[in-house]
Amino acid sequence: MSTRTYYDPLHKSISLNSSIPEEKMVMELIDSSPFQRLRRIKQLGPAYLTFHGAESSRFTHSLGVFHLARRAINHLSELDSRLKEHKFILYGAALLHDLGHGPLSHTSEEIFKINHEVWTGKLINSNQELTTILNKYGEGNAKAISDLIQSRKAPEQLIISLISSQLDCDRLDYLMRDSHTTGARYGQLDIDRIISAMIIAPDGDLAIHPKGLMAVEHYLVIRNLMYRSVYNHRLNEVCNWLLEQIIQIARKIGPKKLWADKNMSEWLWNHEEMSLESFLSNDDIVTGYHIHQWQDSGFDSLSALCSRFINRNLLKALNISSFCLEVRLEALAQARILSEKHCIEPDISCGLREQIVKSYHPYKYGLRLWDGENLQALEKVSPLVERLIEPNQSSWLIYPKEIESELRMEIEKLKTKHN
Repeated sequence: MSTRTYYDPLHKSISLNSSIPEEKMVMELIDSSPFQRLRRIKQLGPAYLTFHGAESSRFTHSLGVFHLARRAINHLSELDSRLKEHKFILYGAALLHDLGHGPLSHTSEEIFKINHEVWTGKLINSNQELTTILNKYGEGNAKAISDLIQSRKAPEQLIISLISSQLDCDRLDYLMRDSHTTGARYGQLDIDRIISAMIIAPDGDLAIHPKGLMAVEHYLVIRNLMYRSVYNHRLNEVCNWLLEQIIQIARKIGPKKLWADKNMSEWLWNHEEMSLESFLSNDDIVTGYHIHQWQDSGFDSLSALCSRFINRNLLKALNISSFCLEVRLEALAQARILSEKHCIEPDISCGLREQIVKSYHPYKYGLRLWDGENLQALEKVSPLVERLIEPNQSSWLIYPKEIESELRMEIEKLKTKHN
């Protein structure tokens, strides 16, 4: 028998015991090379350029998700002991759910046009190291875990809800962790109350006991605040836009003119048929090295963008969310005109970043309250949750600082014109 303890800034000690088969499986998965790769992928992508403490990795987050899933299933198994037989699938899915993230996490989905859940499924099903470990502890485990992550299929709906729902272990961990690392201080969740309030509804799915209502309301408010203050922060949007332009231009230049190593070449110019080896060979270090090298690529637009990102010479961003689409496009056009006037290339210095976020989606695996007699949708019980259904739209106008004063005057003219 052996034990292992990971000391976590949120959850304190996360201990594993090899005499417990499902935990021995987790220990072996952690030691696998695909999982170790997650140490080299930042949880919040380029947000470290805005929040200097945001250096946490997908490795750390994934351990936290496993820890919360274990706590939740141990609590729920006291209500239905049959859930214990699903621990292998739950633990595997909780630990490996982010395995398919590319460099800089969600940013890679935008800039490289990949889907991390699809790649997670591919790796679990096709990477020999992973499939050997998973299937050693139960025939068909790899496929079952892949199906859960990719297609929300599992023998018990409750197991799916712990991995993917409006109150899953992934969301619980990342809200607390991202708040902690960025210093935002919003994510002080009452995690003990939330887990203790998890119960099993008559249909076998996850529900919340009324005693946990305020803790869940608090969690959903925090999610709203984190999107507004961290995930959609103006400088974070600028960094993501810069990275998107870098990869777009690199792809246009083409493999015959632009240097890239063998694996990055697949990411850039053959991503739809990319091999597992090439996928696993890319991480924040590799992508960062290429961006660093491209500063001297000889292609002015690409070099300028890479230099901006590496040296944190960021563009400015103005919140124009209150404008209608027509006015937003007019504002972008004005930014481009002013940039050209200052001899600044508008294609690499002006843009729009638009996002629509719902803090709570009642129709996408929504939450229910169960008091032993009545099963009710959470938004029907809580006016606060009902208000959180309203989507938030953010629209940021990106532009070079050299045109700021002139652009703000043009924006004021647009306001007057359209009022």
